[in-house]
Amino acid sequence: MKNIITLITGSILSVSVFAQIPNPSFETWTNMGNYENPAQWGTMNNTTKLASVYTATKGTPGVVGSAYLKLTSKTTPAGVANGIAVSGKLDSMTMLPKSGFAYTQQPANFTGSWQHMIMGSSQGAISVTLTYWDAMTNMRKTVGTATQTLSGMAMSWATFSIPFTYVNSHVPDTCIIVLKASGANPTNGDYLWIDNLAFSGTATSVENHCGFVNSIDVYPNPSSENISVDFNTEKAENLKIQMIDLNGKLIREADLGSVNGNVKYSLSADGIAKGTYFINVISNEGLESKKVIIK
Repeated sequence: MKNIITLITGSILSVSVFAQIPNPSFETWTNMGNYENPAQWGTMNNTTKLASVYTATKGTPGVVGSAYLKLTSKTTPAGVANGIAVSGKLDSMTMLPKSGFAYTQQPANFTGSWQHMIMGSSQGAISVTLTYWDAMTNMRKTVGTATQTLSGMAMSWATFSIPFTYVNSHVPDTCIIVLKASGANPTNGDYLWIDNLAFSGTATSVENHCGFVNSIDVYPNPSSENISVDFNTEKAENLKIQMIDLNGKLIREADLGSVNGNVKYSLSADGIAKGTYFINVISNEGLESKKVIIK
């Protein structure tokens, strides 16, 4: 059976939650009595304080502003505690992040300034993970990652830029940043100093192909009027079409219901600002995405 569907949608707006990196230059610290914690970041200090050891401390002055974060692996009665910081909450037992911060963009790079040195053989690392909550599977899924194991040493302030790798084009809702002075086997004295964290650029290749539709064609592209989206489904699917901007804001949306065969979708560009957008075709199996430019 072949269904031909032509739809012209109205404008349905939904403002997504968006936030930048919390306390990115570590200017704000919370007084905990005998020590300080970087505001909005989880560290091992709450656990190692029992031994009067603090693996996350304030350094001054900063590359930007008046402060920076000093992560240092240190010896405690229970062994060497890794110098770790998480942009959210940290489980001090597993040393894994419990939460992050709201974020709905697809940046090209994670950047900042660092100094670091390894005293043993277990290098630290920086990792950033973008995820979204999949209501269909009740699971959190990864959108993209930016990860780099520290190499050698940086004895003076140097800038870094870590590129993101995207595994699908879904808009993320959460970001978690993990900073580690050491790897799995920390050595006393390993350190990572961090300042001026930021995201840069916009990912230009985040189109995903899940295989439930064939030959998505978006035209004209660039466009200033109606946009046509043509594709063919391999089997009966419940489909939804969305248009989102680079900030993750929903610009247009239509629920196509169950379709099988050729689909022709007509999207009005009336009232849409000039710029780059994504057309998402969504099913229970995943998401297909194409980039479109409004001129």
